[in-house]
Amino acid sequence: QVQLVESGGGLVQAGGSLRLSCAASGRTFSSYVRGWFRHAPGKEREFVAGISWRVGSTDYADAVKGRFTISRDNAKNTVYLQMNSLKPEDTAVYYCAANTRFSIRITPLPHEYDYWGQGTQVTVSS
Repeated sequence: QVQLVESGGGLVQAGGSLRLSCAASGRTFSSYVRGWFRHAPGKEREFVAGISWRVGSTDYADAVKGRFTISRDNAKNTVYLQMNSLKPEDTAVYYCAANTRFSIRITPLPHEYDYWGQGTQVTVSS
């Protein structure tokens, strides 16, 4: 079994920064893809960023490119999402997820991820 636990959410003013963490336990992630998604009220869950644990390649949604950075710490089995220049429209519950079917290809489709964390709230005030 796999457990993903997010932390680091909170309330921040527009223009500020937050760093989310997602610690994994259980099965090893040396060959998997990890992703961050967000879900705002009234909207579909959307892809934010992804990273291939195996090769370190990354991908981002257009809405966050240049502002968010996804990274990993292999020793801690943890993935991070550094969020800078936050905007009110970034307000959402942020989830980390693991796709155990792919090792390199980063997919933006939520249904292709088979493990999810509980989510952490990020609120950006204007």
